[in-house]
Amino acid sequence: MQIPSIAPTADAALSQALLAAINNKTKPLGSLGRLEELAAQLGLIQCSTRISIDQPAILVFAGDHGVVAEGVSAYPQDVTWQMVENFLADGAAINVFARQNGCALHVVDAGVNHDFGPRAGLVDCKVGRGTRNFAQEAAMSPQELDTALEHGMALMRDLPGNVVGFGEMGIGNTTAAAALMHKLTRLPLSQCVGAGTGLSGEGIARKQQVIAAAVDRHAGATSPLEVLATFGGFEIGMMVGAMLKAAELRKVLLIDGFIVTSALLVAARLQPAILDYCVFAHCSDENGHRMMLESLGARPLLKLGLRLGEGTGSALALPLLHAAANFLNEMATFASASVSTSGQ
Repeated sequence: MQIPSIAPTADAALSQALLAAINNKTKPLGSLGRLEELAAQLGLIQCSTRISIDQPAILVFAGDHGVVAEGVSAYPQDVTWQMVENFLADGAAINVFARQNGCALHVVDAGVNHDFGPRAGLVDCKVGRGTRNFAQEAAMSPQELDTALEHGMALMRDLPGNVVGFGEMGIGNTTAAAALMHKLTRLPLSQCVGAGTGLSGEGIARKQQVIAAAVDRHAGATSPLEVLATFGGFEIGMMVGAMLKAAELRKVLLIDGFIVTSALLVAARLQPAILDYCVFAHCSDENGHRMMLESLGARPLLKLGLRLGEGTGSALALPLLHAAANFLNEMATFASASVSTSGQ
């Protein structure tokens, strides 16, 4: 597997030009706060002092998880394919928010335990009918992981536009994400495991016990790709490949919640410069997401108490990217507006 090579966005001359352009707008210095930082980041990604938000898209990656057999979810596995049907019927929250914000939406079958057949709006990249139960054996073989990564990279090669948001759907995937977080950050498991789709306190304790036993069973999995193959999901692996390729192509990556961030955690261990390309949409209410963000040095744009997934946070943050681009591109300068820059 050839991991994409990602160039850091650091450019001292361009940073100075962007700062000068931002500071020359008709406003007090720094008065647009995070939007100014976002404009500078987008400019560095796009190598320009003029930003474009071109054909933004959100990809929702769906996959099932064998670890559901251990009773780690409040919902049955069938909900994964039923929600994919809901996406295709334009009935989910992500459909509403993507449509509201003029964003293309692509639903990807990365490994759902269901046969959809050829369907309009569904991208068939199925690696298998769900992963194996990582409480008993590795979730994926090395070959399956390679396939997931390659499919994710291929999707980015073919995707138009320069902004891509990531979303997911998969009953049991908060269990996989918590295991990835614990293994890759070394934070205590209790800080990584949360309620997911709505587990009770007893259910959360059960989830933590399952992950703890699996971590002991698979103690030899230590490298990022070994950890991903052992505990991850087809949808998480496919997101890792897509993220790496998107950053190599200098696209802006809109990062959603807990599961999407766990995929980024793997990608960042492989190519740390990927973080230069990431805009963190929000901090979710899933236990562990805040600490995962902190481990990446991330500053999310929003905190709305979300814990739905689907890429909903990515869609809701998209207007802020437009705002950052528009003020830099369209706002008058002091000179053009004949506004004085000196006090009386």
